[in-house]
Amino acid sequence: MWTAAGHTIKTVELDEGEPIPPLDPFDLLVAMGRPMDVWQEAELPWLVAEKTTIRRFVRDLGRPYLGICLGHQLLADALGGSVGPMAAPEVGLASVRLTEAGRDDPVFKGFPDEVDCFQWHGAEVKRLPDGAVILAGNAASPAQAMRWGKRAYGFQYHVEITSRTVPNWQAIPAYRASLDAALGERAAMLEADVGARLKTFGTAATRLNENFLAISKQ
Repeated sequence: MWTAAGHTIKTVELDEGEPIPPLDPFDLLVAMGRPMDVWQEAELPWLVAEKTTIRRFVRDLGRPYLGICLGHQLLADALGGSVGPMAAPEVGLASVRLTEAGRDDPVFKGFPDEVDCFQWHGAEVKRLPDGAVILAGNAASPAQAMRWGKRAYGFQYHVEITSRTVPNWQAIPAYRASLDAALGERAAMLEADVGARLKTFGTAATRLNENFLAISKQ
């Protein structure tokens, strides 16, 4: 979607030892989901470098940021908020409700108050960093979407879901464990359940992408 629009993407796999490049040439920083947790700095020291980079890019340089799942939690942690385990993992089809701030935020322009979504997480933002606002939440996790400043956004739910998301993640032991813990016998139906909603999820992802890119250019 972004390459088709003429944007150049640089992917950095920190968990494979790739270094973070100089930030000056980049207009946008994106951090996606992974099975690890933000507090595992001793086992995964590259998390320290990632948080430092997010903090510098967002707070010091004032550039736009998009965080999904772990990336959402990293944004909160890097800026002084806190992240911790949930009482129970949230996995599968769900919905989130926009807050008053969310209804007024341009990133949710054209969205209904209730947004259907896909979840796969066992940790959540417990405390927002100073300057952040909650844009959407639900009973399982109040901070499902947030904004810090004017152009740094985090989404706990997965807006990027495709037909391969569920089978690919089922092959990852940490993801599989949270899936079984959350859904039990219903876990076998998740791929089919998601497939029936892919068109709706794709439409929402396209709208969110257009809204976010418009904001990031301001």
